[in-house]
Amino acid sequence: SPQIYKQMMVCAGFEKVYEIGAVYRAEKSQTTRHLTEFTGIDFEMGFIDSFHDPMDVIEGMFRHVIAELNKNCAKELALFNRKPVVPKKIPRLSLDEAKKLLAAQGKKIPDGEDLDPEGERLIAKIVKEKFGEEFVFLTHYPWGKRPFYHMRPVDDPKVTLSFDLVWNGIEVSTGAQREHRYEVLKAQAKEKGLDLDAMKDYANLFKYGAPPHGGAGLGLDRFVECLLELDNIREGILLPRDPIRLTP
Repeated sequence: SPQIYKQMMVCAGFEKVYEIGAVYRAEKSQTTRHLTEFTGIDFEMGFIDSFHDPMDVIEGMFRHVIAELNKNCAKELALFNRKPVVPKKIPRLSLDEAKKLLAAQGKKIPDGEDLDPEGERLIAKIVKEKFGEEFVFLTHYPWGKRPFYHMRPVDDPKVTLSFDLVWNGIEVSTGAQREHRYEVLKAQAKEKGLDLDAMKDYANLFKYGAPPHGGAGLGLDRFVECLLELDNIREGILLPRDPIRLTP
């Protein structure tokens, strides 16, 4: 993951950075939407006012990309019977708000837990009926489900200033405002059983002051899966890599 390196660049004075390259997952995820190796599109931006800033960038990017694909690749999309809808205004719901909407439909998600795939599909259906959008931002994920460098609200440390973008029931992007205050970051790392000082290069970024910053990442391969409504992410890749396939 380029996460640490993106933050290094922002702290070095590059206020906006992006990276496109290979990302590797050290997880045994055998699903229709996970890969061991995928192409990641990541960005980080400094001097943000809130975690809504990176959400604004992601929303604008998806709006632009889908509009351009419809304009320039209509013939290719038609082969898959697809004309993706350009988002107008993507709704932003806290995870608690989403859980209440799901509970009203008989789907209960325990406190402190993330949505399962069924929950993501159902919330997408609810959002489409309620807002007329294929996309939804889900925000304020539980602290227990997010990495130590995600910022937490002062008034509610059980959650993080983080978000996922869900497209037709599939999560396509994840982002957050990062914790830039050294002592707070050190304490959060300790809560997760980590020693920040053991990661000297990373820790040094924050010792002498770092700007408020945040960013997001998305997988290009999963974007293609959602764009074309493929049944499996592997269908959009020439040589997919997963826990049981390394060759050819």
